[in-house]
Amino acid sequence: MSRSDRLLRLMQVMRRLPSPVTASRLAAEMEISERSIYRDIQSLRSSGAVIDGEAGYGYTLTEDPSLPPMHFEADEVEALALGLHTVSRLGNSEFAYAAQNAMVKLEATLPENMRQRLRHATVGSHILRNAPSSDVDIPGLREAIWNEQAVQLGYLDLSERFSSRKVWPLSIYFFNAVQALITWCCMRDDFRMFRLDRIKSIDFLDESFRPKRVGLLREYFDREKQCE
Repeated sequence: MSRSDRLLRLMQVMRRLPSPVTASRLAAEMEISERSIYRDIQSLRSSGAVIDGEAGYGYTLTEDPSLPPMHFEADEVEALALGLHTVSRLGNSEFAYAAQNAMVKLEATLPENMRQRLRHATVGSHILRNAPSSDVDIPGLREAIWNEQAVQLGYLDLSERFSSRKVWPLSIYFFNAVQALITWCCMRDDFRMFRLDRIKSIDFLDESFRPKRVGLLREYFDREKQCE
């Protein structure tokens, strides 16, 4: 691998890994020595890349117009095609429209050989769109998730029992048959999942739980991994 290719790859690794990322972690990912990482970091900084941090603490790459443009590999283009194709068939009109627009924008930015990869990908997906319909205000709910805003749910469980719950909405997840809201339930003081089609009402509260969302989601997925 040439040095210029290695520097581009290093930036991509720094984009992908949670920051700040240590030199030892970068060296393991790049399969080079930590000393080479220090030299490459300095070279990137000299070229105009904004990289905060230092040895022993970790590094954070700040995106900047001076950075070289990203170039997608063939398998990355096909992965994007698969993901966007799958999203467009989930049965959610908002995301289907967004996925179609993203596909058009992505195609417009790719060189011709990669456009062919995007248009005629070797992989595909088939989604059984049998998810129950929901009248939930999904755009409003997504905004509440992003703003870390508490909500009050009116919920009808599978036993047809109604309850009202104040929750911290963390993420909307798409499963084969249902779409569900992952939350921190303030009444149970624990994680709870609510099917969107069983939510009968939603009130957006003037209450913030910032900055707990990222940490709670990380804890939730750590628990899920332990149960696998």
